[in-house]
Amino acid sequence: MLLQRIITASILALLVILAVFQLSSEYFSLVLALIILAAAWEWGNLAGIDSPLKRGLLLLALVLPMLGIHFWTYFLEFVAQNLDWPDVRDYSGALEWLVIAPVLFWILVMILIRNTPSGLLKLELKTRYKALIGWFVLLSAWMFLSRLRAFYDVEMALYFLILIWAADIAAYFVGKKYGQTKLAPDISPGKTVAGMYGALAVGAVCAVVLSLIYGFDFMIASDFILLSVLTVLISIYGDLFFSLAKRQRGVKDSGSVLPGHGGILDRIDSLIAAAPFFYAGIFLIYRLVS
Repeated sequence: MLLQRIITASILALLVILAVFQLSSEYFSLVLALIILAAAWEWGNLAGIDSPLKRGLLLLALVLPMLGIHFWTYFLEFVAQNLDWPDVRDYSGALEWLVIAPVLFWILVMILIRNTPSGLLKLELKTRYKALIGWFVLLSAWMFLSRLRAFYDVEMALYFLILIWAADIAAYFVGKKYGQTKLAPDISPGKTVAGMYGALAVGAVCAVVLSLIYGFDFMIASDFILLSVLTVLISIYGDLFFSLAKRQRGVKDSGSVLPGHGGILDRIDSLIAAAPFFYAGIFLIYRLVS
């Protein structure tokens, strides 16, 4: 099983890295949208939406705002570049502040999972509310990961992905080696406190390496280290959030499309939670230094 997971993860990582480097920001956004839509189909199952038609409506509810955000953003970029109206980008920049909502949502999720995991397991939400939550977190992840790639270049998008992947790997192996105390045993018996600390430590190391490569001064390096560690922390609780949804539904995986990993959601759950938080941090850091 471990070998199968490694092979699948390696193939997926290679494909994602190629997409980040080789695709334009528009096509990267499109590919990311297709992945998010596949994840939304799986979320429909976790939310208890058994009708294919109703799951299709959930996908449509994602596609429409995706198209609106995409064309609005790139229309303003086209106007700014071709009609000599650089201030028009300010209308696109107003979308940046929408990141506050998903950031607050994931912080709240982290607090609730940390303090009342058993209460969350007993919480019974109506299907439409579960569908709305899935719509919100998936749309947010698409929006801010695609904007990270479009506005902060390939290197920052790749760093974000490597940060989350490295943290996941560290959490798995450190947890296997040293993990005794469970992080949230009611929700995910496999996750340990030691694994969490291992992931946070690797997040700090990734930020130090990035700072050395780009020669950041002490203040910027400190900001990146703090942002990376907090992003990893949010990603861990994002993983637990989807584990909670699977446990409530009574399934082990969100799907079976990826050998050794389950479904699409099982592979990108950490990224979904971390993307808005990381984007918000990068947005603030760039504003401070510009």
